[in-house]
Amino acid sequence: MDLEGMAKISILLVGLWLLVNWSGLLDAKYMKYKNPKLSIDTRVEDLVRRMTLEEKIGQMLQVERKYVPADLLKKYFIGSVLSEGGSIPAPQASAETWIDMVNEFQKGALSTRLGIPMFYGIDAVHGHNTIHNATIFPHNIGLGATRDPELVRRIGAATALEVRATGIQYVYSPCIAVCRDPRWGRCYESYSEDPELVQAMTEIIPGLQGDIPNDSPKGVPFIAGKEKVIGCAKHYVGDGGTTNGIDEHNTVIDRDGLMKIHMPGYLSSISKGVATIMASYSSWNGVKMHAHHDLITGYLKNTLHFKGFVISDFEGIDRITSPPRANITYSIEAGVSAGIDMFMVPKHYTEFIDVLTMLVKNKHIPMSRIDDAVRRILWVKFMMGIFENPFADYSLAKYLGIQEHRNLAREAVRKSMVLLKNGESADKPLLPLPKKAPKILVAGSHADNLGYQCGGWTIEWQGVSGNNLLKGTTILAAVKDTVDPETTVVYKENPDVEFVKSNEFSYAIVVVGEHPYAEMHGDSMNLTIPEPGPEIITNVCGAIKCVVIIISGRPVVIEPYVGSIDALVAAWLPGSEGQGVADVLFGDYGFTGKLPRTWFKTVDQLPMNAGDPHYDPLFPFGFGLSTKPSKALFSS
Repeated sequence: MDLEGMAKISILLVGLWLLVNWSGLLDAKYMKYKNPKLSIDTRVEDLVRRMTLEEKIGQMLQVERKYVPADLLKKYFIGSVLSEGGSIPAPQASAETWIDMVNEFQKGALSTRLGIPMFYGIDAVHGHNTIHNATIFPHNIGLGATRDPELVRRIGAATALEVRATGIQYVYSPCIAVCRDPRWGRCYESYSEDPELVQAMTEIIPGLQGDIPNDSPKGVPFIAGKEKVIGCAKHYVGDGGTTNGIDEHNTVIDRDGLMKIHMPGYLSSISKGVATIMASYSSWNGVKMHAHHDLITGYLKNTLHFKGFVISDFEGIDRITSPPRANITYSIEAGVSAGIDMFMVPKHYTEFIDVLTMLVKNKHIPMSRIDDAVRRILWVKFMMGIFENPFADYSLAKYLGIQEHRNLAREAVRKSMVLLKNGESADKPLLPLPKKAPKILVAGSHADNLGYQCGGWTIEWQGVSGNNLLKGTTILAAVKDTVDPETTVVYKENPDVEFVKSNEFSYAIVVVGEHPYAEMHGDSMNLTIPEPGPEIITNVCGAIKCVVIIISGRPVVIEPYVGSIDALVAAWLPGSEGQGVADVLFGDYGFTGKLPRTWFKTVDQLPMNAGDPHYDPLFPFGFGLSTKPSKALFSS
């Protein structure tokens, strides 16, 4: 070959080298996943193509804030951080303190090779319930009593705004369990025993996430910007149907029953664009839901075409075995293979990384399953706009606990009150109570206790007692603010009969009920009101005219006392705005609430739901007396 030919080949080779390398350089400079003008699918595929196995597994993890300093987000490529119940950055932390913490974690995530942002998750199940000064709405059972999906939607929007006010982007809400047995400790997280009512209340999802566009394909997650959050329908599926209401246990029902009772809420949630679905700790006919390939991959993903991601419950894969963590390799393989995409592994995340890496490299889990999980997680991240706006917005901090939200909570409280009894006959009602009376008695353990009023999942996982950790209005304070200025209000928590008889009270308001609880700690086989509740009812109502207000997460044993009670109100767990209770007691608004679940006579009847052949309730599903508003009420 002559020199001229060699020169031509050299020039050609140099050209090819430049072409290849310029292409690489341009590719590095122009990463499709960073371009918000491209479709989410294009961005997801570009990013997945660039990721190592280590980076993919990191995205599948959600770790508790206490166990992961921000620099470890970079080291392990962690996809998400969470607060377990009561886990806070500082006592009575401000919105700004929360934002500082979330942004610090975000800096760690963004410092990784590919700069994939993380999102932060929290249980905001009746408002932003872990946060000091947040608005606490009624628990779901009370919202079910309102029969008002539009109200629930507005509560979702208010909750989303308060969550974003602290920099957090993801809430484990709504719980769309259909509680079939009030002995279950999570029954108050369920809107109703009725699947259709639960379905209607999934209207909270567009409140949390935003209105799904008309042209949006079915099953695709939708989050409408920085004032909205990622929602989570939970706990998939059948969590409210366990035998004897025992938390996390076995739901024994045929497939047709599962589909008719426990599945409808998920159909509605998916159609409304819910971004995530959480697996249940419970089992269906002996098979743990966290390991249920047929229901997670087969039905949820392949039949219902759910395109969001499935998340485990807190340490959910640990509990696939009994005892928990008996064989963690088996549990991780079972959970990933079933179709769970993101794993709440609060503490043992390095173990999860090591085991899952081994399972993939040894071909026990195909890379296609890992890629499916990561695609779903990244799809939600791109949809929520976190790649473009990764840091929390301090300007939203002002929305935490604002008066507009407290007014909304007060509206929800009054609409959730169910009047079960009002005098011995319709022509002699006790309610509405007269505002003007010489002297009235307020009694009971729950009359002046915001913690009791709010129930579990408030500040702490199991709830709190007292008025120091919450901002709101107790029922006692609400009564004092509502009655005539000349009316004397006497509060005595547990008065004896002599005290009641000797004080010439016009009437009494007795507020008693359950103490706060959450999850398995609330499982109860007797459902009795704790002492001294029954004693207070007996002492007061045996002596003078009384209205009894029951603060509880479910129906409780009340039949033995009904005869001595003049008026009876189911107030559920109303939250921080007790003024809503006084609004209906004194007639500024009428009672409109209807029972979201059957009120039994004795626990021996349980489980008992509307339509059962042995249905013999104290008060049936849907029962609720009404009153008309009366602006000026005076005693005779």
